[in-house]
Amino acid sequence: MAERNTWEEKAANLLKSQLKLKGVTYSQLVEKLEAVGVHEKEANIRNKLSRGKFSAAFLLQCLSSIGVVELRF
Repeated sequence: MAERNTWEEKAANLLKSQLKLKGVTYSQLVEKLEAVGVHEKEANIRNKLSRGKFSAAFLLQCLSSIGVVELRF
C-alpha cells in the first residue's frame, strides 16, 4: 500500500478536525451529505479519511454540509 503524502494527510486532518469542532460523527456526516445529494456509506467515508484519498469536490461537499463557512490556514 502506498504511503500517504503530506498533502493527503493535511486534507484528511483538516476534514477530521472540522468534523470534531462541529461535533459531527461519520454517521451524521452521511445524513448531511444525503441532504445535499451526495450518497456515501459510513464505511466509505471512514476509508477515505483514513487513506487521505478523496477529491477536492468531496472535501468541499463535506465542509459545506457541516456548515463550515470559513477556514484559516
